[in-house]
Amino acid sequence: MNKRQFLQSSALALTALPLGLLPLSSCAAVGSKARNGAMPGDIILPQPLNPGDTVALVSPSKATDERLDIQIATEVMQALGFKVKQGEHLQGRRGHLAGTDLERAGDLNAMFADPEVKAIICLRGGSGAARLLPLLDYSLIKRNPKVLLGYSDITALHNAINAQTGLVTFHGPNGTGSWNSFNADQFQRVFFQRERMQYQNELNAKDELVPRQNRIETITGGKVQGQLVGGNLTVLTALAGSPYLPDFSGKILFLEDVEEAPYRVDRMLSTLKLMGALDKIAGFIFGECTACRPGGGYGWLTMDQIFDDHIKPLNIPAYRGAMIGHLSKQFIVPHGAPVEMDADAGTFRMLNSVFQG
Repeated sequence: MNKRQFLQSSALALTALPLGLLPLSSCAAVGSKARNGAMPGDIILPQPLNPGDTVALVSPSKATDERLDIQIATEVMQALGFKVKQGEHLQGRRGHLAGTDLERAGDLNAMFADPEVKAIICLRGGSGAARLLPLLDYSLIKRNPKVLLGYSDITALHNAINAQTGLVTFHGPNGTGSWNSFNADQFQRVFFQRERMQYQNELNAKDELVPRQNRIETITGGKVQGQLVGGNLTVLTALAGSPYLPDFSGKILFLEDVEEAPYRVDRMLSTLKLMGALDKIAGFIFGECTACRPGGGYGWLTMDQIFDDHIKPLNIPAYRGAMIGHLSKQFIVPHGAPVEMDADAGTFRMLNSVFQG
């Protein structure tokens, strides 16, 4: 099953499972009924993190193929200064998923409920997180605001938790991702030093006269402030019509994707347009579309043309090329937090602390 087929089946699964008829399980707390979204302006900040705290590793999406991946992710967290607690079903498997939906949702609910755990790190992305959304206990999550870190398929969790609780979560490397010096430094600055980050691409010309990598392109210039929401474009648009997307009014939308042909990017941006999301946002940031190459056929729209068609007419500050997405070096950004973006400079910055206290 490819990613698009999975997302279609996930959307059907969500509609086919009434919230009031969810089965009970000893390993998973059944989610509280979904609201239509957090009240406008609701922002809940997570508790701060410190070296020596306990963090949890959970796998809400795809199963890992190698136990070594879990060992490496555990060692990464230990190298960052944490004690590690593994989810009960971290090594689970059901088809391509890391266990049943109830098992994976149960691990998430259990870690939010566990007073020893101060942060939840997602092992990997892949597919499957959207299946968990009706099973999460949003009242529990709201009462126990903690750091949640991950990206790609974890976009489903970021948006659902934001829509249902207002909790600020973090779009950044998964446990099995690259933990190079750039990402480790980002982690320490965001979580330990609690720096009000300014996100600006790292440029390195290497053996060229001018830099070629990590270049930004301004679509429409200007500055704007708003809550930062978004994530993976494919996962985000698969939530259309559900109560698990935030209200996009006045928000700054950030997007990224991987291995999607330009015509599919065009189709997904069309979906955001048709559902009214693009007309509501105040700013737009596109990260990396990794390996988004056109296929065969009679021709294709270029990515330049796609952004010219969908984003430029909005006449809002917008730029592309931010270090967000399926990159070895990627920003750790606060999903749901207020930021200010500067589309001319290709930067954005936190306006306030993103932690309690």
